[in-house]
This record gives sequence, C-alpha cells and structure tokens, in this order.
Amino acid sequence: MRKQFFWLLVWGVAFAYIEASVVVYLRALYYPHGFAFPVVIAETRMVITELFRELATVIIIWAAASLSYERLQSRAAAFFMMFGIWDIFYYVFLKILLDWPESFSTWDLLFLLPLPWAGPVWAPVLVSIGIIYAGVVVLSHNAEGRFLLFDRRFIIMETVSAAVIILSFLLPGYSVITETVPTSFPWYLFWAGFVTGVAVFLYQMQEGRQQ
Repeated sequence: MRKQFFWLLVWGVAFAYIEASVVVYLRALYYPHGFAFPVVIAETRMVITELFRELATVIIIWAAASLSYERLQSRAAAFFMMFGIWDIFYYVFLKILLDWPESFSTWDLLFLLPLPWAGPVWAPVLVSIGIIYAGVVVLSHNAEGRFLLFDRRFIIMETVSAAVIILSFLLPGYSVITETVPTSFPWYLFWAGFVTGVAVFLYQMQEGRQQ
C-alpha cells in the first residue's frame, strides 16, 4: 500500500513538471513579459491543439489510475488523488521556474474544456487538497478490503457540488472569450460547492457504509 502510494505520488509530481515545462514554453512564445489577463487569443490550430492536450492529460491520469487498481472505486480515488497532486505541484514548479504565481490570489487560466475556466490560484489548490484527501481516505479503506457504498444521493450531491465549483470558474472564464480582464471571483458559489462537497463526503465516511 505505502509503496503504491509512493509511486502514485512520484507519478503525479513528475507529470506536473512536464505540464509546467509546456507552460514555460508557451509563455515564452505568447507572454515574453509575463502572463497576465487579457489572455492572448492564439490561432485556431493552436487552440485546438491545446484542447486535445488537456483532454490527453486527463486520459493519461485515468490510464495510470486504471493500471494501478482493478476496482472502479479504487481507480476513481487514485485518479482524484493524482490529479490533485499534479495540480498542486504544477504551481510549485511554475514558482520555481518562472517565479509565478506572485501570490495565491493571482489569477490564472485554469482549463479550456468545455469553455475557459479562470480563477485565483488558491481556489484550484484548495480543490486539489480536498480531492487528494478524499482519494487517500478511500484508497486506505480499499487497501483494508473495505469498499464504500456510495448511493445515488451521495453521487448526485457530489456531482451538483462539483458543477457549482466549475460554474464559479466558468463565469470569470468568460473574460477569455471577450478578451477582457476578470474583475471578480464568485467566491460565494465556490464556497457553496466546496463546503457542500466536503460535508457530504465526511458524512458518508461517518456513516461508514461498506461492502
């Protein structure tokens, strides 16, 4: 169990460096004086390439999780854990390589699928901490032969929570399309989704239902 965790951690950190290095190259081309909003709109071919690169990133993380575990619950937990590790260390490496972000309140273009996501760095980092925690807890239970029963209510609540968090990123992300500077982050939406998601997960763990 510990050895498996270790190599999943190593994988997440190494892949984060690959992601950060790609961003270093892109910023050298499009933001030679440092990244800032409004975002530079690249040619269509480059945008499509970036969209498929992001999709490939998600597929690669899921493939690594699937190769590590046989059961769907363990695969999902490993996916979320590695995604969180990858995301956090992505910012760690950008700080080392570019001395960016300046602070946790610095705005970033987070994702492009299905539409641009934008928000202050602290928000995705907080989400990553949450999904790492959830992934580690579930995998720890699974390693002991305990597989949790996630009923329909739990799945619906967590899906809604995730959708609200994503919406909080999509709203300011519209500034990318309009080529403007985002002025505010809908923190009330973010915190509503985040707190609900954490509370639902902790309640489920408190119930301790397993199969």
